[in-house]
Amino acid sequence: MSANFFTRTFLLFFFTANLFSAAAQTPFYGRTTGRLPYLEYGLGDDRLGGAKMGYLDSNILVKVVDTAGGDYKVQLSAAHSAYLPKTAFKFDTAIKPKPYYLTGSWRVWGDSAYDYVTVGLPEKLPYRSVQQVAPSRIVVDVFGATSNTNWITQLKTVKEIKRAWYEQVEADVFRIYIELKHDQHWGHLVYYRGNALTVRIKRQPSSLKPKALTIAIDAGHGGANAGAKGTTTGIAEKDYTLKMAKQLEGYLKRKGFHVYMTRTEDVDISMVDRTILLREAAPDLLLSIHLNSSGNKTVKGVSTYYRYIGFQPLTEKVLNRMLDLGLNNFGNIGAFNFSLSGPTEYPNCLVEVAFLSNAEDEQKITSEKFHKDVAKKIYKGVRDWLRSL
Repeated sequence: MSANFFTRTFLLFFFTANLFSAAAQTPFYGRTTGRLPYLEYGLGDDRLGGAKMGYLDSNILVKVVDTAGGDYKVQLSAAHSAYLPKTAFKFDTAIKPKPYYLTGSWRVWGDSAYDYVTVGLPEKLPYRSVQQVAPSRIVVDVFGATSNTNWITQLKTVKEIKRAWYEQVEADVFRIYIELKHDQHWGHLVYYRGNALTVRIKRQPSSLKPKALTIAIDAGHGGANAGAKGTTTGIAEKDYTLKMAKQLEGYLKRKGFHVYMTRTEDVDISMVDRTILLREAAPDLLLSIHLNSSGNKTVKGVSTYYRYIGFQPLTEKVLNRMLDLGLNNFGNIGAFNFSLSGPTEYPNCLVEVAFLSNAEDEQKITSEKFHKDVAKKIYKGVRDWLRSL
């Protein structure tokens, strides 16, 4: 190849790179779209995806400042940015951004089922919510908002909210604090009613007896998504999670609980579909059943998982009971980026019952008696948790 070819190639690359760089520095605006749009903290990825900041409502104003692979980098405030999947973004040329967005009056109130905090805003701005414990609180950051709130109307119809207030933590970050009456988080959801930011708080059920509660059970994988494979027997994770889920369903029903199953057959249901189905079912808690696998065949044992600190107590109680089965303690694992650990609306616990990649654990997994024992221990863990409240 000639030197001229290399020169032309270099100039073309240099021109394209600079053109992309210039375009990346020119922000453009749009809104979130699709089912369950979400933000990620950065570009790190593993088999579970990037670390998620949380789900967003649809039609939220988004300022794009850069692009990276399948994501847009969005500017949330002067000091905060995040990454949004390109599939969750739609251009909106009608948007005329303002230099600031002022918060309005608040209302703290309740209906027959939930407590609410609503905050008036002129635009649907992005947000992030976190759970805190000791004291039990929900904290919501609204990015791009500046306080002009001069009153908070608080009604006696609330049953779970102890107090609510705000702080302007940065010039363009407005922080909402909601303190709860109970130590246990039962769930919350952030969304917009019109342009009013709404935080819906789930109350602790008035009765913690089984007949008053609905437990959702998710049997991991299914259909074309077979999950892990047994190293000795070749059994598929999807089949044995369903067997255990059905045993758990029957056991919980016999104890008086209402039960909702995300699947009862060998069908492939996407994580988005499962999440939406669970949102519609509105359970009091979720139990996800999975089987683990490792490249190291000596690794074995049971583990439980949660993403949000307010849901940890349930996972600890379930793990403690599962250890009664003589399984190795693989741990209680937090900040876990599993899709069904992502919803904030209800306490949830992912149980990785045992390792299909370990011969000893695999032998247990194939036993119908073991399935029944697992169901009984998970029930006892839930019972222990309810008794502790």
